[in-house]
Amino acid sequence: MAEPETKETASGAAAPAPEAAMPTLEEVQHWTFVMGRAQQLMMEHLAGQFGEASQAADPAKLAAAWPAMNWFADPAKVAKAQVDLWTDGLSIWQRALGGQSGRPDLEEKADKDKRFAAREWREHPLFDMIRQTYLLVSERLLGSVDALEGVDEKDREKLRFMTRSFVEAMSPSNFALTNPQVIERAIETKGESLLKGLEHMLSDLSRGQLTHSDPNAYSVGGNIATTPGKVIKQTRLYQLIQYAPSTETVLETPLIIFPPWINRFYILDLNPKKSFIKWAVDRGLTVFVLSWKSADESLGDVELGDYVAAQIEAIETVRDALGVEQVHTIGYCVAGTALAATLALMAARGEADRVASATFFTAQVDFSEAGDLSFFIGDEQMELIRQLSADKGYLDGRYMAATFNLLRGRDLIWNYVTSNYLLGQDYPQFDLLYWNADTTNVPATWHQAYLQQLYRENRLVQPGGIVIDGTPIDLGKVEVPAYVQAGREDHIAPPQSVWKITHHFRGPMRFVLAGSGHIAGVVNPPEAQKYQYWTNEEKVDTLEAFLAGATETKGSWWPDWIAWIERISDRRVPAKGGRIAGRGKLKAIENAPGSYVKAR
Repeated sequence: MAEPETKETASGAAAPAPEAAMPTLEEVQHWTFVMGRAQQLMMEHLAGQFGEASQAADPAKLAAAWPAMNWFADPAKVAKAQVDLWTDGLSIWQRALGGQSGRPDLEEKADKDKRFAAREWREHPLFDMIRQTYLLVSERLLGSVDALEGVDEKDREKLRFMTRSFVEAMSPSNFALTNPQVIERAIETKGESLLKGLEHMLSDLSRGQLTHSDPNAYSVGGNIATTPGKVIKQTRLYQLIQYAPSTETVLETPLIIFPPWINRFYILDLNPKKSFIKWAVDRGLTVFVLSWKSADESLGDVELGDYVAAQIEAIETVRDALGVEQVHTIGYCVAGTALAATLALMAARGEADRVASATFFTAQVDFSEAGDLSFFIGDEQMELIRQLSADKGYLDGRYMAATFNLLRGRDLIWNYVTSNYLLGQDYPQFDLLYWNADTTNVPATWHQAYLQQLYRENRLVQPGGIVIDGTPIDLGKVEVPAYVQAGREDHIAPPQSVWKITHHFRGPMRFVLAGSGHIAGVVNPPEAQKYQYWTNEEKVDTLEAFLAGATETKGSWWPDWIAWIERISDRRVPAKGGRIAGRGKLKAIENAPGSYVKAR
């Protein structure tokens, strides 16, 4: 065994540091029992989540109703699982008692886990044991889901999500008495950290929302969303912003960006260094952006057709204001879904040539593989949404924020429970997290229809499945050139779901897979030199085939996109007259970013 660490006394002599108490045989037996019992309880509970058969007291009836339960009825499998758990558990105790760990891969996993990065988790044998025991049980639980036989893959995905959410919630880092950092900080601060954490928690409870960043560090229009521009049109649903040119000439064909109405538009204008809007303006594009109004009682009747009508209205407004035949468009997330419907409606009306191109940022049109969000559209969740919005006509944006946070519970919930509440740390200053907490309300009628008609029934990809303004639409009629961007690690719009756009549109398409996820995969300025993207010039049928023949390029995909735009049309005109907001047919109403984005 290694020699104990020493520290100097007041006289300068070296004194041995106090040794941590070694676990007793009784503790070994107790924790081994806890490990086995935890696995047993969790597997029984998770198995009971599927079907009414979970209510049956007779295990044989339960196994017959759900074939996966046969795993539990197989004595050989149960015995093997218990032996494996016992063996791996002994390796943890061997390490705790000063020997070599029998599971170096588990130790490597523990060392890489950010929740347990602090030295305190290793320096005390008890907390080291708690850490590794937790990771072992977590590994067994998640592995058991994959080992279940006779389970529909969608049910397996749901079970995996539920299991992962549970094990993340039960991490010892989330509890004061099993987190050595919390104990040490409480002692160092004489309890002040716990009081400060309590203040944070009570404040969040009163707001009904978890705080991720310093709420006083940013102001919209002050040090965030600062690209110069003017609001040139306002309706009950949106404000249309035109941004000031920064080049002497601009591309003749302007760009209209449709951001998602479930978030604030300034995710694309966080600060000058991260702003996609500013970057596009600096490349010579005349940029327009819709700033959607956060829903109130007056928008309770809004439906998909209203958002489609708003997009068409904005297209016609820009065409008329600048005297151009065509516009480029971008639809981000749910606004990209609506843009697909808009293009289909315009195609049905013979107006498709008014759009020069359509770019889709992490947008879905085919919801057959919609990802983890599909776990939140069951009958109970739908009824809860109906009840939450019944009286007001809109769904409070905090509910949406909580749902998205649950998709990444470790990063967006438990990480902040530990830092904000248990450790009492000051809130960080992070513009992206500030935006993430700046929620918007959504119209109740539309939100319920969106979940029902798209997520549950997948009607948008059915020819005639959606009718807008009396016209059945068909995505197969869309021939507008499309640039489709997906995030390889996107948990909201998975890349395999976004890829399906290529199965439905009929025009020329360029698919680009970006590194990172739903936000960082999009908001990735070239100057940052972060992540990468993949392209494939060959026509392929599957995402797997795309990746197999893809070329990886380091950095941002933004330059690839602007090159694609210029290949469609690179003609330039002087940046004067209507190209300057407020000097054309439409006069300025107020400065960007406008008042809608500031309304709470």
